[in-house]
Order: sequence, then structure tokens, then C-alpha cells
Amino acid sequence: MPGIWETNMNFSQRSRSLFKTIAVVLALALPTALAISSADARVGGGMSSGSRGSRTYSAPPSTTTAPGSTSQFNRTYTQPGAGMNSAAAAPARGGLFGRGGGFLGGLAAGFLGAGLLGMLFGGGLFGGLGGLSSIIGLVIQIVLVVLVVRLAMSWWQRRHTPQAAYANADAGAGPGPQANNRGGLGGGLGGGFGFGANNAPLEIKPDDYEAFERLLGDVQTAWSNEDVAKLHTLATPEMVSYFEQDLGQNRARNVVNKVSGVKLLQGDLAESWREGETDYATVALRFALTDKTLDRNTGAIVAGSEQPGEATEVWTFARRPGGAWELSAIQQTN
Repeated sequence: MPGIWETNMNFSQRSRSLFKTIAVVLALALPTALAISSADARVGGGMSSGSRGSRTYSAPPSTTTAPGSTSQFNRTYTQPGAGMNSAAAAPARGGLFGRGGGFLGGLAAGFLGAGLLGMLFGGGLFGGLGGLSSIIGLVIQIVLVVLVVRLAMSWWQRRHTPQAAYANADAGAGPGPQANNRGGLGGGLGGGFGFGANNAPLEIKPDDYEAFERLLGDVQTAWSNEDVAKLHTLATPEMVSYFEQDLGQNRARNVVNKVSGVKLLQGDLAESWREGETDYATVALRFALTDKTLDRNTGAIVAGSEQPGEATEVWTFARRPGGAWELSAIQQTN
């Protein structure tokens, strides 16, 4: 039987190895996280968020402004295969991997509540250790379970995500997306059409393009002012929920993101369509802006700069009968 000094030595060696591993992981992850937050502090956080109705999982056609592809949604309420008008409210996620519980979620919660995770791992990944090491071991076990669940959810979604379906099959029925190479969106640009089998063609008029250009600036201004009430008048409830999350993270970091000098440089229509009573228009936008993040107390710049830059994003707008256009989604370009 090992003596007490040998046991303590093994404990010390294991603890040092554990802390070294954690330190390496943090050292690798922290610069990446800081780089992402610094480069993508503007509205939307540099992610693809929101919903495009039944076309949420279909990439919009490329345009002159955004000739490449767009990123899949990092955040969306719309589930694969969901029906029309899914952006109006967040559906409950049930089933095997549902966010609202589901079989696997309830099972994991039961294991946690009953303290059986350690039994599953033969007394725990770090069984026999005490004090701080036992706590860290429990945390790592929980993280591993969360990672396994997230990987399983990703696999499940990919397996059930419908393939992108565009109007290409009906290309002979009419013109494709029409490009607008000049600055701005309004003023004589012809309407684009969506030719989905279940979608009525929708004409986008000059007044609509003017509304899109105006929303580009108004959303950025309300974001910079952290004016959530104003954002509710400019975007769908889903998009506002994401903005509130991002603003909350900024407050937790004691910073504020300021976007100014927003000017549309080029824009064109990717597609437009109607689902039930809701109109949708997806527009590629290339715009200039000054993006900087400030310390709330000192006003010092902690990310970004005073120098103007450019960004290209694909925005989707939605409109209910008798209502104005609202921002429904932001997608990043690849």
C-alpha cells in the first residue's frame, strides 16, 4: 500500500498536469476569442443570425455585391423543415436533443441531479483526488457531457437539414437576381422575383430599396446607442433578442460598441418572395463604417479604430400586411 507521502506526490503531479492542460487550452482559446470579438464587434457580432422563413436553410443566390456564398446561420429560431413564417416566434425544441428538454436533455439532467456522472466514469475521471482537483474534475465531466450533446445535436441537424433549393430549376420562367452596381439601392432598380413552387413572385419597388438603405443606418445607430426600444421598431423580435444578448455581453465586459459613418456603397437584390401574408427580400449590402469598441469608464478604444472600414453582408427584411419592413436576418459572406 502506498504511503501518505507517495499518495500526496501522485496527487501533486496529477494536479500540476491538470493545471498545465487547462492553461494550454486557455492560452490557445483566449487570443482567438479576443480576435473574433475585436474584428466583429458591429451589430450582429459578425455572425449569421435570424430567419428567412422557409428559406432559412437555403443560401440566397450570389449577386454582384456578394458574389461568394453566405455562412449558415449560427443563431436561428427556425427549425429544419419548419413551415412558413417561422421567424415570428421561437418554437419549443423537443424531441431527442431538444433545447426545451427532450429525451437526452432530461437524461443528462437526471444524471447530474442524482450524482451518477461519477459512476459512469468509474468513480469520476479524477476519482480519488480531493479538494480543488475533485471540483475541477466534476467541471470537466460536465463540459465533456455538454460537448457530446452539442456534437450529437449538430449531427442530428445536419442529417435533417434540407438541401439548398433555389429558383434554378425555374430559371427559364424569368430573370434572376438583378444587380445594382451603383451606390445606394433605390432609384429605378427593377424588382427581383422568387420562383419557389409555393411562393408568389414579389416586386420590390424603389421605395422598398430606400427603406432597406434607411434601415441599414437606423439599425446601426440604435445598436450604438444601445436603444433596445428603437431596435424593436426596426427588427423582428428574434433579431432583437440576439441584439440584447450581444449588448448584455458588452455590458458584462464593461465596453460599448460604437458604429458611425455608415454609408451604403453598393447593393443589389438577391431574391424576394412571399409566404402567406409575409413579404421577404434578401439584399446584399457593401457599406462603409467606423467600428470601435470603447471602455465604458474611460472612453478608451479597446478594439477597432477611428479609421473607416468596409463590410459586406446579406440582410433579409420581412414585412407584414400594412406594416413596415423589418430586419429579419443578417448573414456573413464567405
